[in-house]
Amino acid sequence: MSDTPETPREDIAPELLSADLSSPEAWVALQDELAAAQSERDEAQQKYLRALAEADTYRRRVMKERDDDRRFAPLAIIKDLLPNLDNLRRAVDAAKTASSIEDLSKGVDIILKQVDEVLTRHGASPITSVGQSFDPNRHEAVAQAPSADHPAMTVLQEFERGYMLHDRVIRPSKVLVSKEA
Repeated sequence: MSDTPETPREDIAPELLSADLSSPEAWVALQDELAAAQSERDEAQQKYLRALAEADTYRRRVMKERDDDRRFAPLAIIKDLLPNLDNLRRAVDAAKTASSIEDLSKGVDIILKQVDEVLTRHGASPITSVGQSFDPNRHEAVAQAPSADHPAMTVLQEFERGYMLHDRVIRPSKVLVSKEA
């Protein structure tokens, strides 16, 4: 396109094309409008840059919080287990001077129940094994034994208790499985 007066330019506002710019006041008004537009542009640019900086700061803060959450996730369970660890140490000390194995056994049973309660509070639950059908998703067969009293692939004995966290197996139970006699 040419800049001749006969052909209006599309990028110039129509009121500017028809304005009489022969007077100095018209030029001053036009310069004021230009300065206002430039100021508005600069202000918008500053807002944009501030918004970018705020978004970057927010992203970094969220990443730091997420990393801290991962780092300190075990804190709650550790705090809950520490008293049980103290009790276990007391039981070991008591075993050195204990006159009765039964009393020591009762104390250790109490500690074991406390640990089970902590695990339950944190969403972990033991896997029921003995008497159940063998499930390779929950059980790890370490041995087989013939049994006339149980159908094949029934868990006869648990060597190590398995645990689940909600619906995910943390550790499968290590078990003895029956086979046909």
